[in-house]
Amino acid sequence: MLIKVKTLKDFKLDSLDGEIGKVEEFYFDDLHWTIRYLVANTNNWLTGRQVLIAPYALTSVMREEKDIAISLTKKQIEESPSLSYDKPVSRQFEGDYYGYYGWPVYWGGPYMWGAYPYFPYIIRDSGKWGQYVQDQNAWDPHLRSTEAVTGYRIQASDGEIGHVEDFVIDDETWAIRYLIVDTQNWWPGKKVLISPKWIERVSWNDSKVFINVPRETIKQAPEYTEEALLTRDYENGLHRHYGRQGYWIDEEASVGQSH
Repeated sequence: MLIKVKTLKDFKLDSLDGEIGKVEEFYFDDLHWTIRYLVANTNNWLTGRQVLIAPYALTSVMREEKDIAISLTKKQIEESPSLSYDKPVSRQFEGDYYGYYGWPVYWGGPYMWGAYPYFPYIIRDSGKWGQYVQDQNAWDPHLRSTEAVTGYRIQASDGEIGHVEDFVIDDETWAIRYLIVDTQNWWPGKKVLISPKWIERVSWNDSKVFINVPRETIKQAPEYTEEALLTRDYENGLHRHYGRQGYWIDEEASVGQSH
């Protein structure tokens, strides 16, 4: 189901043997725009280090209870490779981290989850992990923080339209489905959704996201409100407005090709 990053912030994190803290933010990659790590605020439990939890270990998101279940013990988390708060997430750290847990690396293939096109396919069939081999389509991920990218300006083909206010993620696949754009300086009081698939490029140095769509097209798009239910009907209307195919169609096709 679709849920906002800001809604997930401060959700309780429950390991197999007790609470470890709360959700602080997320790291995502700049190719597939998929969540790669949840960053936990562990208060005084593990001080001086970033505690990262990969989606492989996130077994369920319980919205009413504001709780996320993790299939790891406190000891596993405590003994996992350590990353200081003042250090970026390096490839060496990720290699050590994935090796420690015995998970297939997400950058080792062409799909959103490496050799696998669809995340639940992995978690429901962990026996296939042993069949995994890195192929020539491996890629070098660059991780970004949802907190850092919040506030990036959005540039349409004929001018700015606003800034990134939040992210809408799919808590089954952990893909970022939409950026919530606040258009307050151009179209007061209105918000719209932009899919990462519609992004032409991102200038990380200039904190700016470029989309090849005119401002008037964006203005006429279905409005997003806090009360709006992100139903498939709403998504169909949104994609139809932009003349784009839904991400669910692409992913269903990828899953079919992998079998």
